Amino acid sequence: VQLQASGGGPVQAGGSLRLSCAASRRAFSSSSMGWFRQAPGKEREFVAAIMWSGSSTYYADFVQGRFIISRDNTENTAYLQMNSLKPEDTAIYYCAQLFSCSTDSNPRAWDYWGQGTLVTVSS
Repeated sequence: VQLQASGGGPVQAGGSLRLSCAASRRAFSSSSMGWFRQAPGKEREFVAAIMWSGSSTYYADFVQGRFIISRDNTENTAYLQMNSLKPEDTAIYYCAQLFSCSTDSNPRAWDYWGQGTLVTVSS
């Protein structure tokens, strides 16, 4: 399984970015997809997750309605639309895949990881 994250970059506070995570075809539509992030000197933390069908989504409290996770099972791709970005959102964002009927906010529970894409929000 390969996951390729993209879409990061520099953005000013209040701006938007859309991250993409392209997955190899193996059972993509039967897996949960998630986004995590890791800021310098901090542990990796849960951002959002979406179930295999896209019918259920989960967000960290700090998202506060600013981010939207989605997926396109025909394209084997998951997305994270990030709006109203804040400087504290600066981090490397990782996509992850979990072959389970559930999701988990614990990074250790996830099966596969992408390489990460850097998001830098300036004030």
